[in-house]
Amino acid sequence: MAEIYNQILKSTVSRSIIYDVFFKKNSIKKPLVIFCHGYKGFKDWGAWELVAKEFSKNNYFFLKFNFSHNGGTMENPIDFPDLEAFGNNNFSHELSDINRVLNHIKKSEEFESDVDLKNISLIGHSRGAGSVLIKASEDFTVSKVISWAGVSDFKVRFNEGSNEFDNWKKKGVMYVENARTKQLMPHYFQFFQDFKKNEERFNIKSAVEKLKIPFLIIHGSKDTSVLPKEGENLFSWSKFGEIQIIEGSDHVFKSKHPWQSKKLPEDLKKVVYLTINFLKKN
Repeated sequence: MAEIYNQILKSTVSRSIIYDVFFKKNSIKKPLVIFCHGYKGFKDWGAWELVAKEFSKNNYFFLKFNFSHNGGTMENPIDFPDLEAFGNNNFSHELSDINRVLNHIKKSEEFESDVDLKNISLIGHSRGAGSVLIKASEDFTVSKVISWAGVSDFKVRFNEGSNEFDNWKKKGVMYVENARTKQLMPHYFQFFQDFKKNEERFNIKSAVEKLKIPFLIIHGSKDTSVLPKEGENLFSWSKFGEIQIIEGSDHVFKSKHPWQSKKLPEDLKKVVYLTINFLKKN
């Protein structure tokens, strides 16, 4: 089993991206699965490593990465040592990052004999699901797309017209406390400006309606961060979608950070195998 950690994808025009890959070294071309974390997420969060190993065990080439502006650094990809980068993140950066990772793997001689580029799937968790759905609607090389606890609407989250939004516009920055690290994490107003400039492109409903590929939605029935209704929205807009509700499960499918067990939580294991079965049958 090959497990390659903290590889750095450099760029002359943007911040570097750090990624991990997991696969069986058997010179058989394997379906490529790229996993995108959500808001305040990172590739090493919680049980994501065990998720990666489970896919690898089932003969997938699994790649997880940090978005370039997620607040991590190359030296410390866990947590958020670079809050300035975090504050300058936006959806344009995230979509560009997915594109960069995809192009890197497509051109990689190192992984050429291990990756089946005719079988590419994107998985997004939470906000990351919105980004992968837009990417999948634009890129015909993507074969399948999966939403884990995914959002259905970016626009509504800006809460335009509220006092909070007006203060953000006036000050140019607002801060959100990270409940775990206690950091005050900045959001610069450029985030909303980038959204407005690309509002049509960043409409998740439109993206889902355009999809002509198999699409799986998995959501926990007790998700309080992204309500199950959002998963139902995604399903209602899709021509090729299927939905699985995990009864009693939360936004992270009963995982947490740090995750110290060597086993996946049962709910997240269920998510992994629902996804693998979906990929196999499609």
